[in-house]
Amino acid sequence: MLVIDSVNQSYGQSQTLWNLSMTVEAGSCVSLIGRNGVGKTTLLNCVMGLLRIDSGIMSFDGSDLARLPAEHRAPLRVGYVPQGRMIFPLLTVRENLLTGLGHLPRSEQFLPEHIFELFPVLNTMMQRRGGDLSGGQQQQLAIARALVINPKFLILDEPTEGIQPNIVQEIGDVILRLNRELGLTVLVVEQKLPFVRKVASHFHIMSKGAVVASDVMSGLTEALIKEHLSV
Repeated sequence: MLVIDSVNQSYGQSQTLWNLSMTVEAGSCVSLIGRNGVGKTTLLNCVMGLLRIDSGIMSFDGSDLARLPAEHRAPLRVGYVPQGRMIFPLLTVRENLLTGLGHLPRSEQFLPEHIFELFPVLNTMMQRRGGDLSGGQQQQLAIARALVINPKFLILDEPTEGIQPNIVQEIGDVILRLNRELGLTVLVVEQKLPFVRKVASHFHIMSKGAVVASDVMSGLTEALIKEHLSV
């Protein structure tokens, strides 16, 4: 589904991604893990068209992502939950959800009911401003906003960051349901290894702008954790 091959990216004279290669197969739930500052969010921004790559191949279902501007991700059915949630604090919950529909055909510009089955609390807060929600509720809103386009591929950047444990559990359960019951392909960047082990079927480890290890989740050994993830 997602193929990244020998991608390089730099900010001026500072190179951040070095011949990075990885794949995400259709139907999988893949976790991208690594220490802070190794380029994980930079890679996601490249996939989403928010940053340009210098060289390499980046394709999704046969579409050349490197040549497509960011607004083409929604029509391709790629949903994105950015780090820090990035909801609109002065818009209502309903208005935040509707912003996710702008690049879809008019006939598809409606809120699907299943998002309220996944996050029932949002249905009771439709007229509340996003900035008035708790951190956990804002994260649920951010995920729901990505789901309104009925994505084939969902990307989440640090979905448990700053979230209370009970909401972390709920978000993990939602990801499992989306992947295992509904067949949604998921790529999640996450620091919490217990969460990663719960939701993901495969992993890629990044270090210094490159993927240095990839395997099924059972292959995430203590030796790999000590070498690439311990601080």
